[in-house]
Amino acid sequence: MPARKMRVEVYDDSGNRYTISLEGRVTRKNAIRILDIIELLGGMPQVIPESESLNELSKFDKVRFIVEKHFPLTWFTARDFKEVYEKEVQERLSLSTVSTYLSRLSQKGLLLKTRNSNRVSYRLISNDLKNMFRNL
Repeated sequence: MPARKMRVEVYDDSGNRYTISLEGRVTRKNAIRILDIIELLGGMPQVIPESESLNELSKFDKVRFIVEKHFPLTWFTARDFKEVYEKEVQERLSLSTVSTYLSRLSQKGLLLKTRNSNRVSYRLISNDLKNMFRNL
């Protein structure tokens, strides 16, 4: 059986990047250890309280909040997100800016990103998906 590789990159609140790499036998126990380390580093998504005013949040936090509120379980595109963002925040946002923010959320491990020809879709990494890693 060939050796398996698993690599996870996590960003903390200060913008530091941590790379955790596992080569060899990827087991449920090893995957749980990696997820525990990620949680200790603050890499798990945090829900922004509803009571906070959207105007007080940074643009990045607004994007994250709207993803968590409106797309908790479904795949969505940058165009889908843009429509919801503009209705919720009542601010115009270009599609390229939306794509940049969603891409950054993906790089930070908060969103899954998939590309099908020229269509890019995103999905929030939920507890269900994290549990799927635990069942390796």
